[in-house]
Amino acid sequence: MYCLEDGTALAQGPVPSLDGPATAILHDTFGQGEAETRAQIHTTDQTAVLPSGISEIQVSKSFDKRLLVAPLALALIVIGGFVGYRYFSATKQIESIAVMPFVNESGNADVEYLSDGMTESLISSLTKLPNLNVKARSSVFRYKGKETDAKKIGDELNVQTILNGRVAQRGDQLTLSLELVDAATENAIWSQQYSRKQSDLVSLQSEIARDVSSKLKSKLSGTDVAKVEKSYTVNPDAYQFYLKGRFQWNKRTGEALKQAVEFFDQAIAEDPNYALAYSGLAEAYVLFPNFSVAAPTDCMPKAKAAALKAIELDDSLAEAHAALGIYLSAYSWNQAAAEKEFRRAIELNPTYPTAHQQFSNYCLLSMGRFDDALAEAKHAEKLDPFSPVISADVAWPLYFARRYDEAITQLKGSLVLDPNFAVTRRYLGTIYDTRGMYNEAIAEYRKSPGLDDDPYLRAMLARSLAKAGQRAEALRIVDEIVSESAARYVPANAVALAFAALDDKEKAFVWLEKDVAQRASRSAQYSVNPIWDDLRDDPRFAALVKKIEQSKLD
Repeated sequence: MYCLEDGTALAQGPVPSLDGPATAILHDTFGQGEAETRAQIHTTDQTAVLPSGISEIQVSKSFDKRLLVAPLALALIVIGGFVGYRYFSATKQIESIAVMPFVNESGNADVEYLSDGMTESLISSLTKLPNLNVKARSSVFRYKGKETDAKKIGDELNVQTILNGRVAQRGDQLTLSLELVDAATENAIWSQQYSRKQSDLVSLQSEIARDVSSKLKSKLSGTDVAKVEKSYTVNPDAYQFYLKGRFQWNKRTGEALKQAVEFFDQAIAEDPNYALAYSGLAEAYVLFPNFSVAAPTDCMPKAKAAALKAIELDDSLAEAHAALGIYLSAYSWNQAAAEKEFRRAIELNPTYPTAHQQFSNYCLLSMGRFDDALAEAKHAEKLDPFSPVISADVAWPLYFARRYDEAITQLKGSLVLDPNFAVTRRYLGTIYDTRGMYNEAIAEYRKSPGLDDDPYLRAMLARSLAKAGQRAEALRIVDEIVSESAARYVPANAVALAFAALDDKEKAFVWLEKDVAQRASRSAQYSVNPIWDDLRDDPRFAALVKKIEQSKLD
C-alpha cells in the first residue's frame, strides 16, 4: 500500500476486502499456530523480513498450498528486486550536464538579462560539484534561440543530461520551469516549477542550484552543498544589477563594456561588500583598451583596485585572480607576479577555460614560453571547444613560434565555429601579412565585422595596403586614425606598424614611445612578436624592449 522509497500511498480509494478468494494469503482463517506466525512477520523501512527459524508458513488445509506460496514468493521477489536495484545495484552516475540557455517567456526583451543571468549563475554553481563535467557558457549559448533535440545536443556536447529552463516575469512575480532530460533517451528525469516574487530572486537561485545538484549527485558533502548554494549578496537589487552587468559584458563591444561598468557600480552601491560585482568591474576594465574604450593608464589601475577588493572580500573567486593576472601581465609587465595569479585562478577553478586562455595569451607568450602557452591554450579549448575566441587563441602561440602553417590551419577551423568572428579574421590577417601574403591579409581585414569602429584593425589594414603598394589608401586610413586619436584611445602600436610599412620610421618610433608610455598590453610582447621583425634591428627598438623590462610595477 505504501512505497518503500518515500512512504507515498500507492493504494487509492477503498482497498479490496482481505477475505476475497484472490487474497487467500491474507485470509483471516488460520490453522493452528498460524496467527502467531503472522505476528512474527515484521517490516523495516526497506523491505519485509521473515524472522529466522520460520522455514515454512503454515497454510490452512481449506486452501491449496500453491495458492499461498505463489503470491508470497512473487511479493518477496518484487520487493527484494526493488530493494536490490535501489540500494545494491551499480547506479549510473550523472557525470556531465549542459545547462541550456533559459528561454525568456516574458515577451519583453528588456528582461533577457534575467534568463541569461540565471543560466550563467546555475552553470557557475554546478561547476563547484566534484566529478561533474559542466559545459561552459559559450558551448551552450550557441544553441540559444535554436530548436534542437536533446539527443543531438548530447551527442554534440558529449553530455549525459540536458537541463532546460523557461523564465516568465509578470509584474513582480517570477515563474521558472525546469526539466532535466536524459540526452540518450530524451526522457525527463526530473521537472519542477518555481513561483516566487522578484524580491526572492537571490534565495530562488540558491534553491534551484541545490535542487538540481541533488538530482545530479546522490551524495553531497556539507561543504559541497554550501558551495553550490552560496550567494554573494542577499540584496535582490544588487543581484539584478550584477546580472545586467554580466549581460552587457558578454556582448564584448565598447559600448556594452561601458554599460557593464555602470551596472556593476550600481550593484556595489546597493551592496558595498558584493565580491562578484567587484570582480565583474575588474573584468570589464581590463578589456577597455582592447576595445578602444580607454587608455591603459586610465582604466588598468581601476581594474587592479576592483580585483584586489574582490579578493579581499572573497579569495575564492577565480575570475578576480585572473583579472588581476591580466593587469600584472599587460600593464605592470610583471610576468612572475602575473603567473602566480593565473595559477591561483586555475587552482581555485581548474575547469575555468578563460583562466587557461588568458594565462596563455597574456603571461606565457610575453615570457616567450611558447610551448607552455600552447599547452594552456589547448587545455582551454578542451574545456570549451565551441568558443571562437579560445579556438582562435590556440593559433597565437603557434604564430609566435613562427609555425605559420599550423596557425593558419587552426584559424580556418575556428572560422567554422563563427565565420564572422573579428579576432579570427584579425589573426589570419596578421599571419598573412607577416608571411608577405598582403592581398590575403587585406581580404581578411576587410571581412572582419566592426572594421569601421576598430582603429587597431584599420591600422593593420593600412599596414598591409602599404606593403601591397596601395600607398594612397594606406595614408588616408592612417591620417583618419591619427585624427581620431585626439578624441578616443587608439592603440599606438598599430599606428606605429602602419608608419613602419610606409617607410616612415621616425613617426613609427614616436608612436611606439607613446605605446610604451601608455603601458599598452602589446608592448609587453615587443621582444617576441614576429610582427615587429621589420624594426628589430633598429637600436631604438632594442632600447624600448630594455625599457619595458626595467619598468615593472607591483
